[in-house]
Amino acid sequence: MTLQPELIADYACETGENPLWHAQEQRLYWTDIPRGRLFRYDPVTGLHQQIYQARPVGGFTVQADGSLLLFMDHGTVALWRGGVLTEMIAEIPAERESRFNDVIADPAGRVFCGTMSTPTEKGRLYRLDCDGSLHVVLEGIGCSNGMAFSPDGKGFYYTDSFAHEIYLFDYDIADGSISNQRVFKRFAPDDGFPDGATLDAQGRLWCALWDGSAVVRLDNDGTVQQQIPLPVGKVSSLTFGGAGYGDMYITTAGGNDKATEGALAGGLFRLRGIAKGVPEFVSRVSFKQHTDATTVSKD
Repeated sequence: MTLQPELIADYACETGENPLWHAQEQRLYWTDIPRGRLFRYDPVTGLHQQIYQARPVGGFTVQADGSLLLFMDHGTVALWRGGVLTEMIAEIPAERESRFNDVIADPAGRVFCGTMSTPTEKGRLYRLDCDGSLHVVLEGIGCSNGMAFSPDGKGFYYTDSFAHEIYLFDYDIADGSISNQRVFKRFAPDDGFPDGATLDAQGRLWCALWDGSAVVRLDNDGTVQQQIPLPVGKVSSLTFGGAGYGDMYITTAGGNDKATEGALAGGLFRLRGIAKGVPEFVSRVSFKQHTDATTVSKD
């Protein structure tokens, strides 16, 4: 069987990222991080559009009420509802020179949100609890990236792209704590950098390979079961959506340098029939009030 990725939209994204299926709307959202753009695609009508452009959005979740929770530069967290952006956390002092890069809601509605390293500081992984409190979970990270939860709810996958590694932690849904870190998959430099990740209905982890021109499906021991090439160099992330979660959507980067990265670099692609996914969890974070800066505790 030949799997041919279908180009859905090409906005020449510099860093297309965070594809996420909005189950209430039956539409896909994704972002172009450095250019601060958000996009939306309706597979029923075939229409796609840019819906936001302002500050960089490193990742987002869908809230239980259908709004989007945006994780931005400087540690800003904002609600986007009906085209209106409301900052809930204006900044995290430790992230003034950085930005969020990848985020995921957990089964309880908390959000794990990671940041990039800078020339002077390493990145961090935070956990934003449902009451709006923020906690440092990991430090010393090169580039926070792809996350997922195991089907039994007891495992948490987390990627540090610069280390070329995906980790597996024990996860406690009661308090959102993670423990017992071990390497799930180590990629060789020639494979590219492990980037965004998602889980399929059989409990297998899929990973996008930045500079690897592919997405891969990993067995439960980290072995590559399947590799699907894409016609671009920088494959950034992936998710499942559509009817029965039978469509895989894949974001790519390099639209600012198509001569090097490929004519379709920065486009959004779809693969049909490759696997079935599972719904991502919605976030359930509530903020008592807007804050100019937030206090961060360490687990």
